Amino acid sequence: MNTISLTVNGVAQVLDVEPTETLLESIRERLLLRGTKEGCAEGECGSCTVLVDGEPVDSCIYPAAGCDGRSITTIEGLAVDGALAPIQQAFVEAGGVQCGFCTPGFVLTLHALLEEAPAPTDDDIKTALAGNICRCTGYAQIVEAAVRVRDGRAS
Repeated sequence: MNTISLTVNGVAQVLDVEPTETLLESIRERLLLRGTKEGCAEGECGSCTVLVDGEPVDSCIYPAAGCDGRSITTIEGLAVDGALAPIQQAFVEAGGVQCGFCTPGFVLTLHALLEEAPAPTDDDIKTALAGNICRCTGYAQIVEAAVRVRDGRAS
């Protein structure tokens, strides 16, 4: 076991983790934050995306022990005092939420992009989403959500 100290959604945490434990396992099983989903367990689909120090990572292949001293944001950490983050609201408005399984990964990926580059081009948005797979929406609504935030049209 390794003892790690990290901040998850603004809350300091100390966890004892196995050497082979993934960040996804720690988030879901130790912290009981179930918004992060396991899709492929191979880092290919993006359903498990969380932010580590503001950068999107596939938590299904990211070692929990590597998070010592780091700041983690899950989908549960984006809303503030019950108010959705702009990208979350834009997903609702654009119809980017279908079954919802992949949505947290898309939302966090786009949140990170918009934090880094508040005015991304459509190509920047599509490139950022290359590591996320959705089987329901056809991606147009997901891209539209990011465009709404970029253009200041999200409520």
